[in-house]
Amino acid sequence: MAETPSFQWGESRFDQSTFLGRFRHFLDVIDPSTLFVSEKRLQECVELLDCYKHGTLPPGVTDAQLWKAQKIKQAIVHPDTGEKIFMPFRMSGFIPFGTPVVVGLLLPNQTLLSTVFWQWLNQSHNACVNYCNRNASKPTSASKFIQGYVGAVTSAVSIAVGLSVFIQKARSFSPTTRLLVQRFIPFPAVASANVCNVVLMRHSELSEGIRVLDDNGNVVGTSRVAARHALLETALTRVVLPVPILVLPPIIMAALEKLPLLQRRRRLVLPVHSLVCLAAFSLALPLAISLFPQMSQIRVDQLEPEIAVATNCKTVTYNKGL
Repeated sequence: MAETPSFQWGESRFDQSTFLGRFRHFLDVIDPSTLFVSEKRLQECVELLDCYKHGTLPPGVTDAQLWKAQKIKQAIVHPDTGEKIFMPFRMSGFIPFGTPVVVGLLLPNQTLLSTVFWQWLNQSHNACVNYCNRNASKPTSASKFIQGYVGAVTSAVSIAVGLSVFIQKARSFSPTTRLLVQRFIPFPAVASANVCNVVLMRHSELSEGIRVLDDNGNVVGTSRVAARHALLETALTRVVLPVPILVLPPIIMAALEKLPLLQRRRRLVLPVHSLVCLAAFSLALPLAISLFPQMSQIRVDQLEPEIAVATNCKTVTYNKGL
């Protein structure tokens, strides 16, 4: 069994400079078991961490207990606001609450109404997740939330419906090819809508900037350049995220549906499809959000002049959001 590293306040127990370290860290972040933590247990974790911060830890507390307490707090409490994130919109709830939507997006033989419904439901969930896990060092108005929501849903539905109409009119395709292409329609719709969703939901960060911190965790100032980096990194994760989820299940299901068992028992197709989507989702989420550390660093000489004169540090840190 690996030795537990010494606890460090606000740091990850895994090396965030490597992809593997970030992957292991985000497996902790999305651990769905934290959804079942009681209010009492959460308060115990917060109090334990406060005792550590103020140097008043009771005797016998181990590093493993402190890492566990920090994992629970980070999964439930927003790092900027200090408020609890509503359960369906936590990163640990993204897979359990998002998988039924993914299954719906990938159902074959979609009607126009069902396409619109599943794209709307998916982007509604994404909008709330983006809002609840944003960098909240600056307040965001309700109008910005509504703009992001409307923009993301409009782009997703427009692209999906447009592609569906195109496929239905493409009579030169064989029925098998048409069905396969229809199953891939959700990817460009979701990928483009995800980017719109992030940019529009967090647009205020571009104009107002986000806080950057020095090596001691003190606020140096507010930077719009850091905000652009944060949004770009988050948008890239949202493009990568749907690739395994929306590309792999159609390929796998096209092969599985040829098996004699599923040919004889068609009612098994939906449960098998759901399991394939769940497996793809469970792989895709930690892979995508591990592309960049949540607390990212940027050189001071890349930022605004007022940031450079406010600190002697060569690099500063900002919360990218998730």
